[in-house]
Amino acid sequence: MAVHGAPRTLYLDCPFGIAGDMLVGALLDLGGAEAEAAVRAAVGALPVGGFSIEVARVEKAGLSCCDFDVVLDAAHDGRDHDMAYLHGGRVGTGGPRGHEGHGRGPHGHGAHEHGAHEHDAHGHEHRSLADIRELLDAAPLAPGARDLARRAFEILARAEARAHGVAVEDVHFHEVGAVDSIVDIVAASVLLDHLGIERAVVPVLRDGHGTIRCQHGVIPVPVPATVNICAAHGLPLAPAGVEGELVTPTGAALVAALDPSFELPARYTVARCGLGAGKRCYEVPSFVRALLIREEAPASACDGSAVKLECDIDDATGEQLAYAAERLRAAGAWEVHWLPVFTKKGRPAYQLQVICAVDAASDLELVVLRETTTIGVRRQVVERTVLPRRAERVETAWGPVAVKRVELPDGSQRATPEYEDVAAVARREGLPYGVVDQAVRAYIEAGGPAVQ
Repeated sequence: MAVHGAPRTLYLDCPFGIAGDMLVGALLDLGGAEAEAAVRAAVGALPVGGFSIEVARVEKAGLSCCDFDVVLDAAHDGRDHDMAYLHGGRVGTGGPRGHEGHGRGPHGHGAHEHGAHEHDAHGHEHRSLADIRELLDAAPLAPGARDLARRAFEILARAEARAHGVAVEDVHFHEVGAVDSIVDIVAASVLLDHLGIERAVVPVLRDGHGTIRCQHGVIPVPVPATVNICAAHGLPLAPAGVEGELVTPTGAALVAALDPSFELPARYTVARCGLGAGKRCYEVPSFVRALLIREEAPASACDGSAVKLECDIDDATGEQLAYAAERLRAAGAWEVHWLPVFTKKGRPAYQLQVICAVDAASDLELVVLRETTTIGVRRQVVERTVLPRRAERVETAWGPVAVKRVELPDGSQRATPEYEDVAAVARREGLPYGVVDQAVRAYIEAGGPAVQ
């Protein structure tokens, strides 16, 4: 059941990679006791055995993280966190849990095999994709959680099929069929459904380099299954400068199953933040950060690109400058500014700045070159941002006066009398401009009737 009132966008920040247990830990950290209860109920009802789950707090780089651990019995356990095995003693050390580490499994809890156990130390089950589907169908999962779990397993199966050169239905991969992998994927799917996630944003997945050992031998990092998932789903990868596997196939598959976007909103607020710990020992702390965010409306509406024309003039009269500005406004410039500056050799001068539409820039450049003494014009494309606006006319004692009304980011409004109409009333009535302007503003504040 989704958390009511929660933001629906999940931002996964993965500077140190991602694995299945890391994601589950981060989501548990977001959801709290209710989320943990949902996970325990779901995985406890799975038609598999040989495991228990533990949820604890551990420290990574001085930060408190949630550690989700699937504890396997002797018949299922392997050397999932054995850094000496995974890297031949080249990378890290550390024991089975509680150290600076990453996700489980010889390939980070991923689906790398369609044959024997990587370690040949225990008799893990070898399950096909069809077996996994039957298992998920038999489990009492919410429809959203079941669909997400099925999607993640199918993504893994396709990646393994491509890596091993077999049909998807012929993949018999012990890791995806192993108990801990099933629990990780189901737990993540239950949590994502429980939190009511409707949209995910994952800007980049950072992975290491080098090699890692599996049952088939030594393979490169990023491992083939992870590469295949990223290629099939367009997930952006970036090097982390670390020797070792940071992005696991299970982590990549869960990200791909979310069908994320890769760009954060221009403005957002953070409602909650969770940190999930990994198990392996590398040069970087092993955790992933999950944030529930709300996209915020931009401070103002963007009116698209504009062009800024600019030049410095130190040998023209005031009359020439005034006439040039007049001609530029007549030719369609949005803004024309003269700024006092000092140019080479300390000479006082004026800088001309013209803001205009992109398609008007070339014509306005010609006006600048024709009407001023400059021999060159600088051109820069800029973003023009304006508040939403509309033109109105308010009824006053002197007749209708034009008003410009704008909407502020917080939804409030501001109305300003147009200069030309106020000046026309002041001239006609023989009144000071300020008196008329103040009176018109009073009509606006009083809610004077608008007229067409």
